[in-house]
Amino acid sequence: MTTAQTESEAETFRIALAQIEVESGRVEANVERALEAIDQAAARGVDLVALPELFNVGYFAFDLYERNAEPFAGETFTRLSEAAAEHGIAVLGGTIVEDLAATETVETPADEGLANTAALFDASGDLQLVYRKHHLFGYESAESELLVPGERLETASVGGFTVGVTTCYDLRFPELYRRLIDAGADLLLVPSAWPYPRIEHWKTLSRARAIENQSYVATVNGAGHFPDADATLLGRSTVYDPWGVTVASSGDDPVLVTADIDPAAVRSVREEFPALRDRRL
Repeated sequence: MTTAQTESEAETFRIALAQIEVESGRVEANVERALEAIDQAAARGVDLVALPELFNVGYFAFDLYERNAEPFAGETFTRLSEAAAEHGIAVLGGTIVEDLAATETVETPADEGLANTAALFDASGDLQLVYRKHHLFGYESAESELLVPGERLETASVGGFTVGVTTCYDLRFPELYRRLIDAGADLLLVPSAWPYPRIEHWKTLSRARAIENQSYVATVNGAGHFPDADATLLGRSTVYDPWGVTVASSGDDPVLVTADIDPAAVRSVREEFPALRDRRL
């Protein structure tokens, strides 16, 4: 795994986007890659590391969702929580297929069914935030048929930032991000499984969410090909600053993208160019 890193000298808060290779249905191998990425991120002084959408089973492995679904406190999130505590860094486990009927430790949107679920653990391994994907993809995808949409929209305080989480297709729905900004968010994490050929959509929507919300936006995508679905993830995990400027980014190969970001920069941008205060809706 290679490294792409910002040239910024700021060391206020270091974030890593773990653009790991995701193989369809190879849960143990995928989780091991995720844990290796956390190890590498910790060795580079990272404060928070984020993982892609459905990094353990693979987004396009629709036939394997039910077989590999876990309760919220199942093995995958438990291992991520332990890794966060071991290294003393925050970890966004984004995301797994959650078995809602088997979940007992957190509130669920339904008594049964499956959900596309992210969890944010702090540097002590304690749960800080739960997010289940709100907007389920229907275009050439079985996601909307297989999963229950989320309802919770939370934020969490991490390293001077107020963090919000959304997932992949959510990028196309700006009203969701406005709700997070109204809740105080200034760092938006977006675990994704975005495929070719929609590169321009991926870049434009992510940058727009940063510009219009004057917030950092960090999109973490996977890498790899899914033969059964004839789909290839386009990678390009990126950190955008509150002006929409790219701070750090990648190509489509596995990589650990790191960037140094500063919550003071959000306050400065919002004071200099007070677009959010000029809202009428």
